[in-house]
Amino acid sequence: MRKEACFYLGKIVAKYSYKGEVLVKLDTDEPEEYENMESVFVSRRNSLVPFFIARCSLQKSSLLRIKFEEVDDEQGASALIGSELYLPLEFLPKLEGNKFYYHEITGFRLIDSVYGDIGIIKGVNDSVAQVLIEAEKDGKKLLIPINDDIIQKVDREKKTIHVTAPEGLVDLYLG
Repeated sequence: MRKEACFYLGKIVAKYSYKGEVLVKLDTDEPEEYENMESVFVSRRNSLVPFFIARCSLQKSSLLRIKFEEVDDEQGASALIGSELYLPLEFLPKLEGNKFYYHEITGFRLIDSVYGDIGIIKGVNDSVAQVLIEAEKDGKKLLIPINDDIIQKVDREKKTIHVTAPEGLVDLYLG
């Protein structure tokens, strides 16, 4: 399985017991969605390796306690600490309305309520405090904050996102 066909689920952060259980810090708002998994892909030496799950349960709010079938001791669990977990994209829960996954909107057209078409979405920058849509029009880059006041409508069929950009922002980039 290629990483491009998967989404990042979380990271193994600690061993839990002497029987080979591990704790996974999930990167999700809905950890309960992943309590009944049968398998995951674990990143090992730049490859995704399938690991089958004997059992798993939620620990606290965003930690998942997992017992893998082939890991039976502390040493095996310790070797996995720091490994990233992935699932195929088709396992992502479907989002509706104005909610979206960042990878889903790449290539969508960005439509502003005042300026109309302001570019094509190239990606999302979530490495800064305010998550930003990165778009491009006529070779010029444009950054639009992602928040409920700005995102007006996500149209998956037409592959458009309608926004009301803060006053002066579009002029700053395209003017």
